[in-house]
Amino acid sequence: MHITKETDYAVRIVYCLANTEGRKDARSISEEMSVTLRFSLKILHKLVQSGIVKSYKGSKGGYELARPATEINLKQVIESIEGTYCLAKCVDNPDYVCEWKKVPGLCSFRKEFSRISCKINEELEKVTFDKL
Repeated sequence: MHITKETDYAVRIVYCLANTEGRKDARSISEEMSVTLRFSLKILHKLVQSGIVKSYKGSKGGYELARPATEINLKQVIESIEGTYCLAKCVDNPDYVCEWKKVPGLCSFRKEFSRISCKINEELEKVTFDKL
C-alpha cells in the first residue's frame, strides 16, 4: 500500500509552506518541490478547499498555511486528497457485503482491518508539520 503521488506532493507542498515566512507563489512552490505547475495548482486548490491553505490574489498574492503548522497534521493533508484512510473498502462502508461472507456484518477480517485503520489514523494525527 502506498499513498498516491498526488498525496505525496500535497504533503511536500504543505511542508514547503510550513517552512516559509509569509506567502509563496505557486511557481516557486512548484519549482522548490519539483512538481509541475499545473499539478501544483490542482493540489493547492484541494488544500484551499479543505481549509489547510489560504490563497491570495493580486501582485502580493500567493499561498500560505491557513493555520499554524502545529495545528496541521498528516491525516488532514492525506484526507484532503484521498479521503478517509481505510485499510480495506469494507471498513468505511457499514452496508458493505463481503463477497466471501454473503451476509452483512463484521467478519473477523473486517474487525482487524478496522482496528488497524484506526491505529494508522491515530498515528497520522500525531504528526504535525512543525515536527517534520
